[in-house]
Amino acid sequence: MSNQRPTSTHEFKHSQDHKHRSMHIDEEGICDACRYADVKEGIDWKQREEELLRLLDKHRRNDGYYDCVVPGSGGKDSAYAAHILKYKYGMHPLTVTWPPVIYTDIGWKNFRNWIEIGGFDNITFKPNGKAMKLLTRLSIENLLHPFQTFILGQKNIVPKVAAKYGIPLIFYGENEAEYGNPVADNSTSLRDKSYYAMKDLSKVYMGGVSIPELIEKHKLSLNELSAFLPMDNKEIEKINLIVNYLGYYIKWTPQEAYYYAAEHTGFQANPVRTEGTYSKYNSLDDRIDGFHFYTTFIKFGIGRTTYEASQEIRNKHLTRQEGVALVKRFDGEFPKQYFKEVMEYIGMDPEHFLELCDRFRSPHLWKKENGKWCLRHQVT
Repeated sequence: MSNQRPTSTHEFKHSQDHKHRSMHIDEEGICDACRYADVKEGIDWKQREEELLRLLDKHRRNDGYYDCVVPGSGGKDSAYAAHILKYKYGMHPLTVTWPPVIYTDIGWKNFRNWIEIGGFDNITFKPNGKAMKLLTRLSIENLLHPFQTFILGQKNIVPKVAAKYGIPLIFYGENEAEYGNPVADNSTSLRDKSYYAMKDLSKVYMGGVSIPELIEKHKLSLNELSAFLPMDNKEIEKINLIVNYLGYYIKWTPQEAYYYAAEHTGFQANPVRTEGTYSKYNSLDDRIDGFHFYTTFIKFGIGRTTYEASQEIRNKHLTRQEGVALVKRFDGEFPKQYFKEVMEYIGMDPEHFLELCDRFRSPHLWKKENGKWCLRHQVT
């Protein structure tokens, strides 16, 4: 993995001046993601499962009410997490969905299958459409980050629903830290509270714009913004929310989650290769997915294939040689399938989007040769 890969960030602190931390690569040239992959091989997973059982027994209810919350939109990981908690461990999960910006056909089908074939109760929170469009456009204009509104909603609505329904135990699937955050981030099952709690509203940003400016300049009311906002830190402490990663307790492998979800919840892969990569089963829900990975390629020089091949190399599903070949073939592929539709959705001229992409290219990563942009350094 490239040392340009950004680590997890507090999305609601992402101003236009924000500087990303990048993944650490040690003196031996090995990244934190690979270091943790080695650590995983030495974990006593039976002992971790026993820890999980103690946690579940502490929260398990026998009165017919929900005892945990599982966020998701029917992708392989949320399908796996919800199903195994309910049918293997006897929990009673309430699934909570912040829907994609624009569902893909296969994403909508997988969501319905998750609930209907998997057999789950679900609360879907559909945000204010006007606010969603404006914030998505601002996130592209100011940050070249088309996925930010989805990330904000997905991470912030779930603790609010859990608090509203009096269900303090929340389970996400795998920890994002497995993909390149500091190794120490994987030493606990708990999600860092700072990622979903705020202390000062005036220091919160969306689309690279502060909340006061969104209200004053862009005429969005606080009510229209509230769904995207993190919970107040005092409210979280009051109800003692516990936000866990199931992947801390169970060895998490994306490919195996796919096979499990396909067997138990009717999950279906893309009928064709997903743009920007070689795979068919990762991140299928949203028509903006491809834009997220393409703009990541523009800003950091690493695209969807790099992310997926790196993970599959660490999990021994690909050799490094195979991964390099796939990156050279597919990384940075333009998301043309939904390009016109997404531009119409946010009300942006396609040429303006391309100009923004060129504006966000870092000169230490990109150069022009014969009138065409190319990376200064490519994986070999």
